[in-house]
Amino acid sequence: MSNLMSSIDQRTQLVGENRLELLMFKLGSRHTFALNVFKVREVITVPPLNQLPGSHHHIKGITNYRGGSIPIIDLRTAIHLSNNSAHYEPQNVIITEYNRSVQGFLIGQIMNIVNTSWSDIQPPPTSAGKNNYLTAFTRVENDGEMELVEIIDVEKVLSEIIEYDTSISEDLLDSDIKEHLVGQKVLVVDDSSTARGQIRETLTQLGIEIIEEKDGLRALNLLQSWADEGKVVTDEILMMFTDAEMPQMDGYRLTAEVRKDPRMSDLFIALNTSLSGTFNEAMVEKVGCNRFISKFQPDLLVDVVQERMREVLKANEN
Repeated sequence: MSNLMSSIDQRTQLVGENRLELLMFKLGSRHTFALNVFKVREVITVPPLNQLPGSHHHIKGITNYRGGSIPIIDLRTAIHLSNNSAHYEPQNVIITEYNRSVQGFLIGQIMNIVNTSWSDIQPPPTSAGKNNYLTAFTRVENDGEMELVEIIDVEKVLSEIIEYDTSISEDLLDSDIKEHLVGQKVLVVDDSSTARGQIRETLTQLGIEIIEEKDGLRALNLLQSWADEGKVVTDEILMMFTDAEMPQMDGYRLTAEVRKDPRMSDLFIALNTSLSGTFNEAMVEKVGCNRFISKFQPDLLVDVVQERMREVLKANEN
């Protein structure tokens, strides 16, 4: 148990300080791209691939990985990078875990790993449009010069390859609770428009209104503005779902800031993240979240919302 807790402390130290590590790489263009190291299992050279008839055209095959078969996705074509490098050949595969699934991404040259702060991570410019595959960008020093690094929205990439079902199991719905959910408001905080959309499509089926924010700082500012106006935050929203990793302020810091403010410290917060693993429950306890949900599980989203509504109704009876 002591070894497990030591591992948890080591892995949560960066996020607890609003910091992250980025694995930087190339995709056969002058651009430098990155993924959060926290979601990377390992990097391997391109393995033998077995073709999978009928699979999505971005899936280049499947390979055996630690006793199981995983899909290998061509990241260059998946983000619709212009084909201006005829000599590009993938050199490596990044093995990642997102939304409880493991997959590999074909990439080119590995650059390096940089330690940075979420406060230095910026959302994509509005000029990038809604169809870009970036969740954020940052600038890092490389050979004495500042280099633009584009962080890929892997959840959007996967949503175009894997069909996510937002339907809710009928036997899960509590008819006594459901009627009270109509008109309730829930704050959803996530830098991925795809992830926000998945929650929105799920919960609006219950008549819930969704308020969306793109990062933890925007969400905190919104909550503080309500409190400054004399509003009771828990009257404005039933609860908040927040991603863990976001530009400017991550979900762990957001939760910590909410808990420090007596005007909103009792807000129900569910951490909804693509990060998986047994250490997550300890991470939730460490920063003060009420629940942890790994993406994307519609029934669990509904279960948490119903649980929260029951608590509110019970408190109102007393």
